[in-house]
Amino acid sequence: MKLIAVTDDSHTVDALTSIISSIQNMVDYVHIREKSKTAHEILSLIQLLEQADVNKEKLVIHDRLDIALLTQISNIHLPSHSFPIQKVRENFPHLRIGRSIHSLEEAKQAERDGADYVLYGHCFETDCKKGLTPNGIHTISNMKQTLNIPVYAIGGITPNRVHALQQLKTDGIAVMSGIFSSPNPYASALDFLKLCKENSCENKL
Repeated sequence: MKLIAVTDDSHTVDALTSIISSIQNMVDYVHIREKSKTAHEILSLIQLLEQADVNKEKLVIHDRLDIALLTQISNIHLPSHSFPIQKVRENFPHLRIGRSIHSLEEAKQAERDGADYVLYGHCFETDCKKGLTPNGIHTISNMKQTLNIPVYAIGGITPNRVHALQQLKTDGIAVMSGIFSSPNPYASALDFLKLCKENSCENKL
């Protein structure tokens, strides 16, 4: 099971650099989702991460195709309101493209359009989507039976919920507040990593 850390848009560029640098060896990807930051701030963040020897192959840029191209980052994540997957694929075939989805039909359409993976949410109640009813996790099983691309889960994922997602053969979990809002992001990322590995091993027995 992959572990994806998603930034929570509540830290300074310097603080983000420090956190990402500390957890980079424990996560498969760092999804940079900084909606309130300017392009200049995000570019500064990426420059600082490069200086800190953070592996650019682990970085995923949320929505900002321009920034991904300028910084030569090959992972782009497109929310449902963003650019059409087909257009991005046609013009930039080298990119690894993800899509946010909220139902099986959206997932099937994303795969038909050429997405490399889908990010399904929100799975559980979360402060990020306060007041919105979660979509639950039962749909993941149908997605895994239907799709040929990875299905990652996001939204309210806490350590005690990892096992349930593993049982559904979810390809990975994306964690935002569980890591970036933690008083100790390093320790939290390590806890999630251990759970992902332990549960994966159990399923192989």
